[in-house]
Amino acid sequence: MNRQVFVILVAEDRAHEIFLRPMLYRLAAEREATVRIRVVSARGGQGVALREYRMLQRTRAVLFPADPVPDLVVVALDGNCSTFAETRKTIEDATDTTLFDRLVTACPDPHIERWFLADPATLRRIVGRAPALGAEKCERNHYKRLLADTLRESPYPEVRYDDLEFAPRVVAEMDLHRAGRNATRCGPSFGGRGKVIRAATGEPGATDEPRSAGEPGSE
Repeated sequence: MNRQVFVILVAEDRAHEIFLRPMLYRLAAEREATVRIRVVSARGGQGVALREYRMLQRTRAVLFPADPVPDLVVVALDGNCSTFAETRKTIEDATDTTLFDRLVTACPDPHIERWFLADPATLRRIVGRAPALGAEKCERNHYKRLLADTLRESPYPEVRYDDLEFAPRVVAEMDLHRAGRNATRCGPSFGGRGKVIRAATGEPGATDEPRSAGEPGSE
């Protein structure tokens, strides 16, 4: 029987969820595991996501009494041109220490749209267009606009510039090594794959013994 991995996904906005949900499915399927995902705050930005994350750690046992202790807690926040270490510290400061062994920090820098563009060959095959990324830019909407323009110029009528329906296929087929090289500053967060794989296979070190349902931070 395939191992089932229970994941709490804390997402800054919908685009983070749309990228990371199929990524988790992909990494688990590669190890013949299945994933059950509970999404926390996929709307409202970084401040809302962190507030909801802290609240859920305090109230998980009451809100979701049937949930098991998570195998993984994936927290996705844009780097916004901060260093990976700074964004990771923001996440760790909001995380109960009992969850550190289960925590995966996903910090696209500067914004999540850069991850959708990180493997141009796969994007071009699926969408019909792929932009030249050029030098990294911190302008707030630069990569969002670049992605929207790419979708708008697609020769495929089923691709809509205001929708991310193509995303699960891009994530499923992208070359992760190439994507990591192209999005160099977000490379460390792709390193969370190792923890996902260990949880999917049940290898030692993936989790500790289950904690009590009411323990702070166990979500």
